[in-house]
Amino acid sequence: MTDKNIKDLVDRYIAVSFSVHKKAEQLIQDEIGSGLTNDQHYVLRYMNKVGTCTSSELADVFEVKKSAITAIITRLWEKGLIQRTRDVDDRRVVYLTLTEQGQSLFDKTEDRIHKLVGSFINQFDTSEINQFINTYEKLNNILIESCECRGNKE
Repeated sequence: MTDKNIKDLVDRYIAVSFSVHKKAEQLIQDEIGSGLTNDQHYVLRYMNKVGTCTSSELADVFEVKKSAITAIITRLWEKGLIQRTRDVDDRRVVYLTLTEQGQSLFDKTEDRIHKLVGSFINQFDTSEINQFINTYEKLNNILIESCECRGNKE
């Protein structure tokens, strides 16, 4: 492949990646509603998946500083969506779980997001969407490997 071909492909990738990311984030935000940010929804999504976690775990998973997670957690707690529970043996450790209200809100928003994304997926043949997801997962693995080789967090 020539340098020009590679440059053209890189330009196409960057343009489409930016466009898809921005449009998808906006569509998802529209489904979530004004009560939550996308980042808050992603935190609720993770908490729903694991059940109980800590702020440090969230900072690691989302690859952000603990102060960024603390701000998100505080807002979710103020809205009554998460519960904080101190460890009985180590009061410095705080466990985070969804409240009933948080679970209910998550379930409602998740249902709307699944319908939205499903409406896009249904516009592809099964083989097309599987190939796309396989390719996207391969790209993700290459990026993870590249970050590890550079000594960055996963």
